[in-house]
Amino acid sequence: MQRREPIFNVPAAVVAVLAILVGLHLSRQVLPAPLDEELVLTLAFIPARYAGYAAELPGGEIASWTSFLTHMAVHGDATHLAFNSAWLLAFGGAIALRVGGLRFLLFGALTGVAGALAFLAVNPGLLAPVVGASGAVAGMMGGTMRFLFRGLDMGGVRILREYPRAIPLMSLGETMRDRRVQLATAVWLLLNALAVVGIGTGEGRGAIAWEAHIGGFLAGILGFGWFDRPDAPEAVEEAAEGDEATTAGPQSGGAAGPRPPPTVH
Repeated sequence: MQRREPIFNVPAAVVAVLAILVGLHLSRQVLPAPLDEELVLTLAFIPARYAGYAAELPGGEIASWTSFLTHMAVHGDATHLAFNSAWLLAFGGAIALRVGGLRFLLFGALTGVAGALAFLAVNPGLLAPVVGASGAVAGMMGGTMRFLFRGLDMGGVRILREYPRAIPLMSLGETMRDRRVQLATAVWLLLNALAVVGIGTGEGRGAIAWEAHIGGFLAGILGFGWFDRPDAPEAVEEAAEGDEATTAGPQSGGAAGPRPPPTVH
């Protein structure tokens, strides 16, 4: 018998994060405009908070600490939210499947904070607010660079979906030398550059916090090893057996081949 594969295999932690992001955005739609603006500025990351203006900005001194995280929960509009959600599903899902829900959340928090710090370093004292989970999402992308292409070499999408922990982690040196990682990074940087200058969007410079994207990506690719789980040899063996079963199929005489490994949910 053939087993049925789920169309979606999204970890619960990713679903929970998406629910929070969407829920907050929908809740803002029913708020009066002044109250919504106050909420956004309270949650947003504003570099001017660290240049002596914290007490004069919404959220006060407390927001100087909380906004490193809270800025990731609020988005400028539905398009901004949809874009980040799609990338979170793709890269955040791969990270969560490999390291588990708690480590996924901690890794996302770290890369999001790194993105905010990078923006602060380039724009000290800026009054413009920064919102969105783009820094954390960029960090997720950076983290996947440490195992994505090796997983494709081992067994393609199947090994990434069902046995992501069976993929050996690439060292930093291997990652930086991999031509596919270099190409993916170059394309991603180009897309950021195009977004900054507003080609095809009509938006001007300043609409995209490219500094946060780069800071999050670098934190992800450099720091993922601290969050990764140790390789599980038995998982590698089971994944290999599953590949043999898929290739060989039923044995002669009607006997069934090796049973495929269970689906990871």
